Amino acid sequence: GAPAGFGPPAPLPQTGWERLSELWRRDERQQYPEETLNIAKSAFTAGLVGWLYGGLPAFVSARKAFIERSHGELFQNRADAVQSAHRAGLRSFIRYGWRWCWRVTAFTTIFNVVSTGLSAYRDKTTISNFAAAGAFTGALFRMHLGLQGLVGGIVFGTAFGIPAGGLLMAMYGLAGETLQEKRSRERRELYEQKLAEWQSRLNVTEVLGQTENNAQGRSEMKRAREL
Repeated sequence: GAPAGFGPPAPLPQTGWERLSELWRRDERQQYPEETLNIAKSAFTAGLVGWLYGGLPAFVSARKAFIERSHGELFQNRADAVQSAHRAGLRSFIRYGWRWCWRVTAFTTIFNVVSTGLSAYRDKTTISNFAAAGAFTGALFRMHLGLQGLVGGIVFGTAFGIPAGGLLMAMYGLAGETLQEKRSRERRELYEQKLAEWQSRLNVTEVLGQTENNAQGRSEMKRAREL
């Protein structure tokens, strides 16, 4: 058989499932696609924002409540009182910050996974992808509240997804192309480059084979004349 890597390059993905599976595979440089990395970066950013959003108000509120409750308490010195107030605030910061952190992270990650998956499957990026992703994520978060919660989650998620998608589409417009279009272009250019390299190697192999055959033919003719 042909040596490994000598065959033609793998064809471009033609179906939605093939494009979808590419999102979770590493390329030849052992790197994940940009869309997948963006999902991870967004999850980290969302977790940080959620923690600050839930933790900072809780820290201020708990510290203030501690000071109000501790007017009659005795402390060794002013530094001890300040440290006790900070510890009370820090406990609330961790507790309530974590509550918001995992919720915002989960919502953002699911939303991005669904919207990115839809864009890859359909091979185009539209606001409807973000609206559908928001509706799905909202329904998933509110389905435990029954039918009313499910409907409310769909409405909230759609209301979140449309402006979020509009903002991203505007950013893509400034960049000149969406991530999906960029990935399709880079995938096509890489395929054409590999195909050209393979055809070049194939031509060289054919020339070498023809040269070898000609040399063998001359050698046989020479032996025949000697006989």
